[in-house]
Amino acid sequence: MFGMKPWLWCLWFVLPAWTQEAQAPKAQIRASADAVVQARPDQAQIELGVISQAPTAQAAAAQNAAQLEAVLARLRKLLAGRGDIQTSGYSLTPNYRYPKDGKPEIAGYTASNIVEVRTQDLKLVGPVIDAATQAGANTIHSLRFTLRDDEALRLEALRQATRRAHARAEAMAAASGLKPVRIVSIELAPTAPIRPVRELAVARAAEVTAPTPVEPGIIEVHASVTVVVEAAP
Repeated sequence: MFGMKPWLWCLWFVLPAWTQEAQAPKAQIRASADAVVQARPDQAQIELGVISQAPTAQAAAAQNAAQLEAVLARLRKLLAGRGDIQTSGYSLTPNYRYPKDGKPEIAGYTASNIVEVRTQDLKLVGPVIDAATQAGANTIHSLRFTLRDDEALRLEALRQATRRAHARAEAMAAASGLKPVRIVSIELAPTAPIRPVRELAVARAAEVTAPTPVEPGIIEVHASVTVVVEAAP
């Protein structure tokens, strides 16, 4: 070792310093951001149907079927190719009576048949509800305004949220006297898609006289992104 040339001796001492500097830990900065993109809905989904009660299961089912068929006939005529109808739920359940003394007794049966009406003509939403209730529907289960394809909105919200998260990470680094070196990770948080379902209730079709007003409103698509950036002096 003592016979080394002077320049090799210097290099032997300098190299560990370079290695130590290269392996020095860097700071990690985590930043999150949200984005919301709005659009007008272009589709409506209405769940409505008939609930019937009778002393026997057969009577409840028969009464329900006849009443719902009248509703479907009215809706098919109204839609006339501008929407579609699909069954979304059916149930036939016993109704129990609970005496103070003794076992529960079956007091009758309830039949429920729910259909989903889907249309891209939003002007039909009110008339669909009115026509259904006038024809015998006695429950409006839900009304939702949606988009046929929301992928473009989701991507735009994702881009905006990512840009904001990057900008926040860079601002935090600059305020700390650091410079971003590389992105360590990018995470997309689970987000609720669109506006909540609106619940409507109709007690009796005979009581519905005025046209049902409906306002589609605005659909909001959310995105939340977390960025982890490595920074150094």
